Parts: sequence; C-alpha cells; structure tokens
Amino acid sequence: MDDNFFMDLAFREAFKYIFLTYPNPAVGAVVVRNGAILAIEAHKKAGLAHAEVNALLKAYNVIENKNLDFNEDAEATHKFLLSLPKGFFKDCEIFVTLEPCSHIGKTPSCAMLLRELGLKRVVIGSTDPISSHSGGLEMLKGVSQIKLGVLQEKCDYLIEPFKIWQERSFVLFKIAQTSNGQIGGGYISSKESLTHTHKMREVCTKLLIGGNTIRVDRPTLDSRFSGGKAPNIAIYSKSDDFDRDIALFNVPNRSVEVIDNLDFLKQKGFVLVEGGEGMLKALQKKIDWMLIYQAPKLSCKQLSYNIEESLQFLHIEQGKDIKIWSRFGE
Repeated sequence: MDDNFFMDLAFREAFKYIFLTYPNPAVGAVVVRNGAILAIEAHKKAGLAHAEVNALLKAYNVIENKNLDFNEDAEATHKFLLSLPKGFFKDCEIFVTLEPCSHIGKTPSCAMLLRELGLKRVVIGSTDPISSHSGGLEMLKGVSQIKLGVLQEKCDYLIEPFKIWQERSFVLFKIAQTSNGQIGGGYISSKESLTHTHKMREVCTKLLIGGNTIRVDRPTLDSRFSGGKAPNIAIYSKSDDFDRDIALFNVPNRSVEVIDNLDFLKQKGFVLVEGGEGMLKALQKKIDWMLIYQAPKLSCKQLSYNIEESLQFLHIEQGKDIKIWSRFGE
C-alpha cells in the first residue's frame, strides 16, 4: 500500500460530506502507523472539528482501546490531544486532502496541533487556496517529513466548490433518475438519497426551482428527511401565478421569492438546483457540477432530460443508489 492508496481513502471519506460542510471545504484524513490504518475521518460540518483532529482522536482510541468522544468539539479535542505524553504519535503518518489550516477561526489551528504532536510524516493532497489560511506547511517544516501533491488532481475537486463560492455562487444541479434514465412519477431515489439531498438543502444559500415544478408538483421543499431547517427558495419563472396556499409558501422561518432573472448567482454562496428539463436547459451555461442519483430500478414512463451534453465524472459513490458527481465536459 502506497501513499496514493491512503490518500484515496481520505479523498473518498471527504467526498461523503462535500457541500455538507458549507461554507468550509470538504476534507478527509487518514492516520497510519507502521502501514496499519488507525483512522479514516473527515470534517463533517462547519464549526465542528476538522478532519485531522477527528482522525487523531480515533487513532488514539484504537491505540489505547478507548472510546473517547468529544462530539467533534474542536476546542475540547485539541486540548485533549495536546495533553497526551510527548511523542505519542511519533510513529504515525497522517494523510490529509488539504493543507492543514494555520489560522485560528471557529476552530483552533490544525497545523499548530500537528506541529506540537510531532508526527513522523504529513502527506498532503492540495495546498490551501486562501492565502490568509495557508502557511500550515511552513509550520510543519523541521518537525515532520512533508510530502505534497499526492493525488492532487482528485483532491483539488474537493476544494473547487470552496474556491468558486469565494467569488460567486457555486451551482449544483441535482437529478434523480432510474437506471434507464427515466424521471418523474414521485420519489425515484431511496430514503438514503433523499436524506442526503435534504442535508444539502439545510446548508445551501438558496434552493432554486422552476415555476412549472411548483405548478405541477406543488412540493413542500423542506428538510424533513434530515430534520434540519428548510432552505430559502428562489422560484425562476416569467410569471407569478402560484397558489400561495400550497405547503411551499407556508413553511415557517424561510423566505420564498419569485425571480425572472438569475442575477443573484453573481453573489457568493452555494445554490442547489432541483428541476426538470426546462431548468437544466435554462441553466446549462451556469451549472458548475451535477449530482445524479441513479436508482436501481427501471421505468417505462418515457420521461427524461432531452439534452445532449458530455459529462466528466468526478466521483462515484455506491449506496442504496449510485451517486454520480460530474460536470459538463469540455
């Protein structure tokens, strides 16, 4: 097993939480000792402990046969790890998809933590794209062996949304379809996929939806499968002729607006789009990534997205459904 193998594990773990960490990037980490994997972890939500911290705590639990859990409280976990005997992790290596942060924000600096713990080796996929956050590499020089750029192209996928939403809205178009490419007719994807979608709804800046979907499906568009807050809604439509009595307009503590242009996409944020063929074509030049939930079922409804485009697959995950992360090809 080489560095690429361990970094790929970190990459795959991080991708499970991509967008769920908004406004932070998704990051994964793996801790290895003498070739044995001690921990595979990720950053799961903004404000909670970072991937390196979660992985190091799990590694401690494996080494000491403990079950300590600080509920991903970054301050408490950092404090505990720094209290361990000097050299506790000296034979360990950590593989991180992103350069450990040097700054102190909602959580302490991971680079400072790694410097104090003195791991044998720190292997990094991508450097931090935000200059005010970078500097982690410099902190670690002379303390640990450092290797940079392992699986960098893949690790860069993880920070691509983060880089874009520093400048404007990152647009993710979500599709659910059968294995023969059919859509419509109620829920297609599994409860697992629906819960994942609702978790993204919780954190997105806006959920963008087409007017025809509102008129025909009369949806609620809340986050009931994940139990979180409902997203703010933007309905893209040339006419405002919607029935205000449907559930969509009566979910508390969220805004619903009808828009006839997409100028708001120039603002910083994360915009999730759920729509049909009309929305896909209207947004074709503005979509950054697509997420396709492919369900293990066939349908004869003969309703699909009638569009011709090449896709570049970024990552594929298999659960109850297959999640295909992609973007339009060049």
